[in-house]
Amino acid sequence: MKVVRDHYGPGKPLPLANDGDLSLTFIGAGGAFSKKFYQNNILLVKGESHVLVDCGSRTPEALGRLGLSVTDVENYLITHSHADHIGGLEEVMLGNRYGPGKKPKLVATERLGRILWTMSLRGGSAYNEVHDGKSLELADFWDFIVPSHVPGGGRELCEVEVGDLNLRLFRTMHIPDSAPDWRSSFLSYGLIIDKRILFTSDTRYDPRMVAELEAEYGFEAVFHDCQLFTGGVHASLDELSGLSEAVRAKTRLMHYGDAVESYADRIRKLGFAGIAEQGASYVFPRRG
Repeated sequence: MKVVRDHYGPGKPLPLANDGDLSLTFIGAGGAFSKKFYQNNILLVKGESHVLVDCGSRTPEALGRLGLSVTDVENYLITHSHADHIGGLEEVMLGNRYGPGKKPKLVATERLGRILWTMSLRGGSAYNEVHDGKSLELADFWDFIVPSHVPGGGRELCEVEVGDLNLRLFRTMHIPDSAPDWRSSFLSYGLIIDKRILFTSDTRYDPRMVAELEAEYGFEAVFHDCQLFTGGVHASLDELSGLSEAVRAKTRLMHYGDAVESYADRIRKLGFAGIAEQGASYVFPRRG
């Protein structure tokens, strides 16, 4: 893996295609309430294929600073329904429908799709038009792609191919903080990218999840949710120090708070690879 720190902007937009390597760029790297690091989400690019994973309320702004509009992105994947992961979707929907007049693709499980529409997106989108006495529906804004169930995968594992990208979604233990396991948690997903990279999205500390997935896939890199204090609905730095030494050495921490720079020495001493840097691209060479 190499880290690329290019300076993208309106005159040099972040590319949505490459020569076939797998690239993971952090559009934002901060937690829900970060004022310095936008909100945690990534752009995946491989060859002519791209997917934006999550689109929080500040994502359109973050993309703009990298020279992109939400209407440039053709494929979106959503991990769960918190505003720092879906708050920008209304702009995507209205911007596409009343701008270029196109429908991007939305990758989400069927249940999560219903939650997104009925609990979050419908109020600002459905009532802009009426046709034959009916308001707009989710399918008027998106080409909805439902991942396929992976038999025997555990953790409600499902899979989707978006062009050259293979993406597996698995349940995480995120909210509420009282839920004893992923089954009793509200719907949220992590991501396995091309069977090479673990991207947890939002999760509480779940060492069994990491250990089981690492044993099956032997990841090249791990990007793990991390808050800087213990308690609540995210894994903490202190808790994550309990991961194995080998896993910590290839783990970069994300979804952190604005004070993360003051924790740099502690993160290094605990044996982590570092933090996921906002705007940086993590590039994994093509497999022969």
